[in-house]
Amino acid sequence: MQLTSIPVLVKMPDHPTKQRMIRATAESMRRHGVAGTSFTEVLEQSGAARGAIYHHFPGGKAELAEAAVRLTEADVSAALDALPPARTSAEVIDAFLTAIRPVICESARGAGCAVAAAATESAPGTPLQLASQHALRSWRVSLTGHLKAAGADHRTATGLATLLITTLEGAHVLCRAEGSVKPFDAAATTLRALAAGTD
Repeated sequence: MQLTSIPVLVKMPDHPTKQRMIRATAESMRRHGVAGTSFTEVLEQSGAARGAIYHHFPGGKAELAEAAVRLTEADVSAALDALPPARTSAEVIDAFLTAIRPVICESARGAGCAVAAAATESAPGTPLQLASQHALRSWRVSLTGHLKAAGADHRTATGLATLLITTLEGAHVLCRAEGSVKPFDAAATTLRALAAGTD
């Protein structure tokens, strides 16, 4: 399957309590991972009653975590869709790096990525692992589209999109471990220099 054939449509729930619970779960997964996310914290952060968990999520924590991954996918996809039109690959790369830097700054202060947490803490072939796989692929699809629109051929666009998502997810880990955004800034400087030679 080609990367560009992966759909990026994510249907999110419209019930306010359910939406708050999913967002609270995504935030908890960013900070504590899947295993460290507790119903107690989700209920406290969302303001939901305890009975709401199994009312909205009969599959329990696994279903709630999967929904959190899909919400994160939708949020990031919306941000990628909002990147400004670019004339060159270098402009796409610069816009992406600029857009994600505030998120990486949060990682330096102890946050992370809910999708990465799901990918590393789930068994292959489970709904949670497949949801994380879909999210990461959909972001690469979006970036590939931006790069192709800026003039890159398919192979180059796919490679650069993969590099950018790898940089994003790697920066979450490095910057959290270091307690500093410096690893991301160093990588971003190098990427921008490399991008200048791709157009």
